[in-house]
Amino acid sequence: MKEEATLVGLAGFFALMSSMAIGGASTSLPDIYRHFVDVNGWISGREFVALVAIAQAAPGPNAIFTTLFGWRVAGVPGGLVSTAAFCGPSSIAMLYVNRLLQRYEGTRWRTIIQRGLGPVAIGIVLSSGYILTRTAAHDWASLGVAAAAAAVAIATKTNYLWILLAAAMLGVAGIV
Repeated sequence: MKEEATLVGLAGFFALMSSMAIGGASTSLPDIYRHFVDVNGWISGREFVALVAIAQAAPGPNAIFTTLFGWRVAGVPGGLVSTAAFCGPSSIAMLYVNRLLQRYEGTRWRTIIQRGLGPVAIGIVLSSGYILTRTAAHDWASLGVAAAAAAVAIATKTNYLWILLAAAMLGVAGIV
């Protein structure tokens, strides 16, 4: 019974996150962190960051972190439920939104909405970065690595996997 309640809870939570993920799956990370780490204590902050890093390094969509979080809490059923709940509602909604946007292409209100959502998405992505940095950077060295990684990502077209690999090598070497 507890497992069923957990699966229902995961489904409801990720369906809600799906409906609010304006700007991509990563924009929901601050709320997912709060739910999984702070509120329920299902995983630690370090584990959260590690699962996000694995999801970013894995081939496929960014939303794969939902699978990893669900799997960590409730095994394979949790991973399947979390993925379906996160990807399903937003995919269906986008089918309808896309039809609506095509119908009103070139209209003033469409342009206004699109311009307004850009800064919202950027703000949410920045808050996700803040949560991940706050969780992963425990000292000045790790904060410096995070800042350097962000600077390289912003200033160059370096693949994020190389940046992640470089940071991992610093960790293996004991620098951070």
